[in-house]
Amino acid sequence: MGRGPQRRKKFHRGDTHLKKRWRTKRRKRDLDQIDGDLKEENTAKLLHQEVDEDKPGGGQHYCLHCARYFIDTDALQRHFRTKVHKRRLKALEIEPYSIEESERAGGIGTFIPPKKRKMKTQPVDDGTFHPEQEDADMK
Repeated sequence: MGRGPQRRKKFHRGDTHLKKRWRTKRRKRDLDQIDGDLKEENTAKLLHQEVDEDKPGGGQHYCLHCARYFIDTDALQRHFRTKVHKRRLKALEIEPYSIEESERAGGIGTFIPPKKRKMKTQPVDDGTFHPEQEDADMK
């Protein structure tokens, strides 16, 4: 007459990767936003920010490609050797999806495949700032 011990069904087993993707607690900047940061007029502003006590390291050690702040130069250089940073560089090699590309895919214009770019890790700041040299290093 009885069904035995009641068991709870587990419908959401194995979807932790989906939960992490949609969580906004540790939301990172998207690739198209980072692509805007990599433009010459924005890189100098991001690499040479004013000291902000609310950010790690006073906001002085910033990785452009990953949009992360670090405590000191040593931590930033260790980050450059990690798999996470190298994956991000690889993802930024392809130009981001644009409105023009969506129009071409919809039949307005001819298809142009996205271009591959050569991504290099940013130069580490040694305390001196020369805007003409900084722009030449990032090209």
